Amino acid sequence: MQAEPRKSLVGQEYEVEVGPVAHGGHCIARTAEGQVLFVRHTLPGERVVARVTEGEEGARFLRADAVTVLEASKDRIDAPCPYAGPGLCGGCDWQHAKPGAQRRLKADVIAEQLQRLAGLTPEEAGWDGTVLPAEGDKLPAGEVPAWRTRVSYAVDPSGRAGLRRHRSHEVEPIEHCMIAAPGVSELGIERRQWPGMDSVEAIAATGSQDRQVVLTPKPGARLPLVELDRPVSVLRVDERSGGVHRVHGRPFVRERADGRTHRVGAGGFWQVHPKAADTLVAAVMQGLLPRKGDTALDLYCGVGLFAGALADRVGEKGAVLGIESGKRAVEDARHNLAEFDRVRIEMGKVEAALPRTGITEADLIVLDPPRAGAGRKTVEHLSSLGARRIAYVACDPAALARDLAYFREGGYRVRSLRAFDLFPMTHHVECVAILEPAAKGA
Repeated sequence: MQAEPRKSLVGQEYEVEVGPVAHGGHCIARTAEGQVLFVRHTLPGERVVARVTEGEEGARFLRADAVTVLEASKDRIDAPCPYAGPGLCGGCDWQHAKPGAQRRLKADVIAEQLQRLAGLTPEEAGWDGTVLPAEGDKLPAGEVPAWRTRVSYAVDPSGRAGLRRHRSHEVEPIEHCMIAAPGVSELGIERRQWPGMDSVEAIAATGSQDRQVVLTPKPGARLPLVELDRPVSVLRVDERSGGVHRVHGRPFVRERADGRTHRVGAGGFWQVHPKAADTLVAAVMQGLLPRKGDTALDLYCGVGLFAGALADRVGEKGAVLGIESGKRAVEDARHNLAEFDRVRIEMGKVEAALPRTGITEADLIVLDPPRAGAGRKTVEHLSSLGARRIAYVACDPAALARDLAYFREGGYRVRSLRAFDLFPMTHHVECVAILEPAAKGA
């Protein structure tokens, strides 16, 4: 016999006391029956009416929105953005919190993940417990930093550009995204129609005037004539292969960081906040303290940001190996670092490419893995190379904490950890952990 389907609780409302923040942009509450609620648009300590958006009877947890605030936190403000709130744009998580409170919430999440997944207190991780704002982002409550240099707009059936609602394919049409960088906003993406398009990504490079639009058409649709408010290069995503092709203009943008210009092609990865690349390079280099003649690895190296910084600092007798899986990013990294004979860039997934290199030791290692982290197998390999110091750049505190636990098994301890608010108004946070052999720190 088939079990009867569980009753959906979507739309059910509960009056709840809101508990601590959780990883993912929500807080934890419980119904009177003890069922866990992950509630967005609220803050710890508040009393709210929470309306269920996902879940059913007997589920391990429910997702919900705070639709009425009965008792507000002192950290609550009116959301500056008109598209922030239950059922609206899903891009920002903390528009309703004061800027300082947002950073404290992110610090609480980092601390909880470190303790739960790595068994580390902030003191054991060499962390002072703060999340630092990027230069220029420390603004009064009610003001929003315009930081996002890459915005991917979804397009609704009528051809209007907008942003997706939380955990939904539905599009919230917008007239202006408050966190979009000026170079994105000035293109006027939201002010024109995009018939036949599935998405429109707008890119405004840092340190150059390069502007780029990447169009993803719906199957069989023709590209519109792109006439925007500023000069812009246009690329399209091939619906069959997923490859990116130039329509007109340069197939890349030029980004500036650490005193160098980096070519980033075909919608490739670059840090989204205009201060992020310089902030992270400084944190990594201050933590590693490279010496002349060092051998260094830059894993998940993208277009060569950290590899270039290392090459500058290890000198002509040093050597840097970068590993990157994206074909276009490898081409860009090789172009960006062509002046350095001491740099080699290998293409492939780190877990497969690193063993192929035959490298058995290194002085320094930088890794900046994707959101899922590096994983046990890769960490075990890195721990065997005897590096003097390792810099781990992480965009997800849970993945960072899991990998730090693996490094501890491999004989490494966390020397220091710094956290940076490079994604204001969202739940995302960037961390840089510096590791060293545990015997040295004993």
